[in-house]
Amino acid sequence: MSFTVVLLVYATTLGLALLMLYLFKAQAWYWHLLSLAAAFGVGLMPPPAGWQGPVVDLLFGTVFIFLLVWGVGGLLTYGSRSPRRKHA
Repeated sequence: MSFTVVLLVYATTLGLALLMLYLFKAQAWYWHLLSLAAAFGVGLMPPPAGWQGPVVDLLFGTVFIFLLVWGVGGLLTYGSRSPRRKHA
């Protein structure tokens, strides 16, 4: 598989995760924590039997990157969604 294709797919995944964070803002903290747990679960598990090859690696990598970026980004921006109070 070409390096350009891999780079384009991963960059698109990164952009989609950041776009979703921008459009939908951070959700409840536990959803982002669950997303991080799922990302590490997908990243550390071996592929199922018969699922070897570059396309499967690209698919698992795409899911891992999306869940990781959405989880970390949501946890980092979670407290910043409330409006600031003005002092009288």
